[in-house]
Amino acid sequence: MVPLVLLVATLGTSHRAEAQDLPRARRTIETLASRQMHGRGYVQQGEHKAAAYLRKRLRELQLAPLAPDYTQPFMLDVNTFPGEMRVHMAFGDKRQQLPAAKPGRDYIMTATSGGGSINDMPLLTLDTAVFARPLQNTASQQRLLELPLKQQALLLTARDQARLPGLPATLRQHLESAAAWVTLVPKLTASLAPTQSPRMEIELLAPAKPTAGTAIFCATPAPAPTKLWLTATVDVHLQRNYQTQNLAAVIRGTAQADSLLVVTAHYDHLGTMGRHTYFPGANDNASGVALLLELAAHYARPENRPAYSVVFLLFGAEEAGLVGSRYFVAHPLVPLNRIKFLVNLDLLGTGEQGATVVNGRVHEAAYQRLVQLNEAHHYLPALGARSRAANSDHYPFSEAGVPAFFLYTRGGSPAYHDVNDRPEALSLAGFAGAFGLVRDFLNELGATQAPKK
Repeated sequence: MVPLVLLVATLGTSHRAEAQDLPRARRTIETLASRQMHGRGYVQQGEHKAAAYLRKRLRELQLAPLAPDYTQPFMLDVNTFPGEMRVHMAFGDKRQQLPAAKPGRDYIMTATSGGGSINDMPLLTLDTAVFARPLQNTASQQRLLELPLKQQALLLTARDQARLPGLPATLRQHLESAAAWVTLVPKLTASLAPTQSPRMEIELLAPAKPTAGTAIFCATPAPAPTKLWLTATVDVHLQRNYQTQNLAAVIRGTAQADSLLVVTAHYDHLGTMGRHTYFPGANDNASGVALLLELAAHYARPENRPAYSVVFLLFGAEEAGLVGSRYFVAHPLVPLNRIKFLVNLDLLGTGEQGATVVNGRVHEAAYQRLVQLNEAHHYLPALGARSRAANSDHYPFSEAGVPAFFLYTRGGSPAYHDVNDRPEALSLAGFAGAFGLVRDFLNELGATQAPKK
């Protein structure tokens, strides 16, 4: 049977969600989401500053490093927007200026956007008739193909852009030759990419659309609408072989140190867009990092030492395509076959509507135990399960055969990949409950899997 001292060490505080320090967690989120971290991206070494802060926290907790100074370096390519960013539109023959657009509030650059300068370039609207019926008239096709798009910008809706791949190749390639694309979108949602387009690509919040535009191609004649003009200067830098890092630490188990439970969270975010706009990333994922650090603080206390070793992984470059976690799986600092279970923490700043467990439909027995723990202790209003999804850092581990969950909370702030994902927008309504649920789940795994005597 399991020794009494082991049960005390692993289960002694299993029903007290209050073991985490909520004010400290909020301070962690505020620090990581502050302007000084530059959005934890790849301009002004924002992600390096975040990593330095997290190394300090790991040292304070006296966690053992799994690599020199906790650091596993790796490289990536990433497109960035470090400098000047100005976008103006004008309309009419007199080119009357519309109010200057502000990055993050009115527009963003797409992840792959090129840069440069455009001055009073005609902004032409794509007529939806292009998509409504095939262009079978060769004369009509020729008129479209003869438009000098390399010297003009193209105004699209999000639906238009999604349908471009369905056009005939010659038409699609001609539209892609435009000097710039301005796409009207209902929400500004930023992302990252490892490549750069030859054209400038702007996403403009839909309410900012002027009331009229100039169609570049119409199946039937139409009245001459108001002319539009685009002026823009965008500084873009494609960073190649940029060195960033994962952070890795461990609390050695008291009974079976070579068996591992793993807690992960990504600390990077989207960085900056121009000199003055940054993406705070409070929910995504300063909140998950804060919960990981609270779990680390819990298990670092002598009375809470786990039976199995608990590994804490803080991944870089998740927003760039799970780059850090993929690198770790390809170059593991611990044997992957020793991992009994992995819990990935991402988007933990809300919780009014409970939480969702990705892979809950894959590892059904483990998910049902989460449900039972939640029902017994009322940690969260509800739990839901999803199947496999490549939407966070659990995924490379799942693909490698490691049992893994990804836990995120629901409800509250709708901000996501935008400038509104700020600490003050987070209720942390489910933070204490998520802490208690994950802690109890890990405790049970560490206790029940301990060797019997």
